[in-house]
Amino acid sequence: MYQKYYIKLTSEERQYLEKIILSGSAPARKLQRARILLKSDCSEGGPNWSYEAICDAFDVNSMTVTNFRKAFTEGGLEKAINRKKPEREYQHSLDRNAEAHLIALACGAAPDGAEIEFGVLIRQCLSRRIPDKTTWKKEVKAWQIDRNAIVVKVDWRFTTADTRIKLKHLYPVIHV
Repeated sequence: MYQKYYIKLTSEERQYLEKIILSGSAPARKLQRARILLKSDCSEGGPNWSYEAICDAFDVNSMTVTNFRKAFTEGGLEKAINRKKPEREYQHSLDRNAEAHLIALACGAAPDGAEIEFGVLIRQCLSRRIPDKTTWKKEVKAWQIDRNAIVVKVDWRFTTADTRIKLKHLYPVIHV
């Protein structure tokens, strides 16, 4: 395939891309883009892989490689490896109160404080066999004092943004 865009990385750019890959904590898309750019590097000491070799190694289309190389050539390293921000704002169909009501209907009511505390008590304090009632009372009292000494907040496992995505099909469509 005709190679239209040539990638020549500086040593700083190469180190930056290698650091991203070695950290392993970047999004998969960013990691793949960094790998493709490193293999595309035709500067001195760079691997200078062909389009076909990159496509085979990373299981991507040749247009993907072309687009990454084009983004690097035209916009630089950051534009090439980072995701493009959305250009438009999305209008919400519901206000915050209506959205909260919809979430409550879809997910069911949240457990009250007593249910949560009882679950924590069972996991942290009563997970073993306790021989008699007095020992049980002492254990629970000691646990309660420790628990109240550190102010623990509930860590909900979902966010409003996650819920909006998962329950998008339940939102009414309002035509104006």
